[in-house]
Amino acid sequence: MDDVIVIGGGLAGLTAGAYLAGAGLATRVLERAGSLGGRADTHVRDGFHFNLGPHALYRAGAAHAILTELGVPLSGASPATEGLALLGGELHALPTSPRGLLGTSALGARGKLEVARFVAVVGSRAAGPERWARASVAAWLDEHVHDPRARLFVEALIRLSTYTNAPELVSAGAALAQVRRALRGGVIYLDGGWRGLVEGLADLAGRAGAVLETQAAVRAVEVRGAEFRITLDSGRELDARAVVVAGSPELAARLLGAGRSPALDAAAANAVPVLAACLDVALTSLPCPERGFALGLDQPLYYSVHSKSAALAPHGGAIIHVAKYLASPATAAAADEARELEAFLDLLQPGWREHLAQRRFLRRMVVQHDLVRADRDGPPRPTATAAGVPGYFVAGDWVGPGAFLADAAVASGRAAARAALAHLDPRLASAA
Repeated sequence: MDDVIVIGGGLAGLTAGAYLAGAGLATRVLERAGSLGGRADTHVRDGFHFNLGPHALYRAGAAHAILTELGVPLSGASPATEGLALLGGELHALPTSPRGLLGTSALGARGKLEVARFVAVVGSRAAGPERWARASVAAWLDEHVHDPRARLFVEALIRLSTYTNAPELVSAGAALAQVRRALRGGVIYLDGGWRGLVEGLADLAGRAGAVLETQAAVRAVEVRGAEFRITLDSGRELDARAVVVAGSPELAARLLGAGRSPALDAAAANAVPVLAACLDVALTSLPCPERGFALGLDQPLYYSVHSKSAALAPHGGAIIHVAKYLASPATAAAADEARELEAFLDLLQPGWREHLAQRRFLRRMVVQHDLVRADRDGPPRPTATAAGVPGYFVAGDWVGPGAFLADAAVASGRAAARAALAHLDPRLASAA
């Protein structure tokens, strides 16, 4: 019998596994796919390293701090802040510095003043973005940003920092806190893609004694007194003293069984996934090497040459990620989203098709399983112990207060590990 079985081998599950095994517990991580990592996996084709859409690690975020605490190597560099803004079909300088703000044609005098004020307020510790946790981004903008172009810029900055395109729903407090992290620490593009991060966590867990299994999809989790019986799709059965489900809210609720946890059933029913359409392109060379980053202001578009900052391509080659932040709640995917992203790339790298080595389009990439909502009367984000079943814990980017993306996933993995340790032996809880 295992002490803990972790279901899901993505960032949350591997983080939980590393802490649990490091504390001396018999730990097994089960991943349904053929490789570990989940959405943090990296595919290598002819020397080009493709993340699943654009990935960036926030230097001031929880994931960076926890991974550093664990000793996971983080090799990479921050991208340059200079870039271009798309507005009204025309390219302008993206105002990412005081000097750039003064010189950009994307904003008028009043808009520049409001953007400068926004950056100052968000960057100040006295701003207290948590007081806006129950207000939506749209409501916050209505009160604080009045110039139309300045509002477009601020909305674009929030989309960039949170990957979320839902101003009427997302919490202004959480979004502003995320923008603050972005402004203060910037981001890192990782050498070799996020596979190195996944391999670092897996190696850490494995060296501590965790058993890591792929192609091990779980069908159900049965509560048997103070223990659990885990049944795999293959029919194999495993027993454990505790379980951590590091997947979607739907998975956490379904494995336990309908009605076993009203809180998880509600989390699954009310989740509003964050989605993006992603065009990942490998080029043998860049037609316009000076164009490294661009952001749509009046369109929810993103473009970045990740290989300018990280080792992701053969010498002379390039990896470009182009994305559209899809609206939440999700609507039917537009049939021409791939053409829309290609047109954006045409504008920034004319002639790119002549240098094309690899191309991949992800129509509806799940960026986060549930957005951080501002609903005053809505259910709070679940905690690791939200199931209400002793020994059954949850982790993932939908768990924990106010965090986004990898920060939420990694932090929840640590929280779930600590909860499991406290459940099994409170004396071990301090180890995590």
